[in-house]
Amino acid sequence: MAAPPGPVAAATGAERAMFDFVDAYDRAFERAAQEHGLSMAQACVLGRVGRDRGMRELADELGCDASNITQIIRRLEARGLVRRRPHPEDGRSRQIVRTPEGTTLYAAFEESFAFARAVTAGLSADERDQLTVLLRKALDAASRPTP
Repeated sequence: MAAPPGPVAAATGAERAMFDFVDAYDRAFERAAQEHGLSMAQACVLGRVGRDRGMRELADELGCDASNITQIIRRLEARGLVRRRPHPEDGRSRQIVRTPEGTTLYAAFEESFAFARAVTAGLSADERDQLTVLLRKALDAASRPTP
């Protein structure tokens, strides 16, 4: 599901541009996922299990309830894209790993999700570097606790 069509409060030009960018990114991600028969959530989880991951780790990373991850994993398992295996150090827990089919499908998804490549293609190397610095600075500011 894409974000609402505009911010709740009046925005600066920079805030509006960020909102428009995130909305376009989300729409492109959803289209690419649908091309491969995945929901956005399934594509997101499939991308994060390129290495063995625990259910709790996935839930924490994605900021969602473990039961949501369980449902997504069940659907991916039913398609043969991931499998669960015992944790090597804790037999009570399971790790999620992509199957070869899951790896192939995710590679195709990544190829079709060309949003970042497309939006930066018209920028010079210096502009891409400047954009990288500004995005990292904004993300760093967003990750600091608010007073």
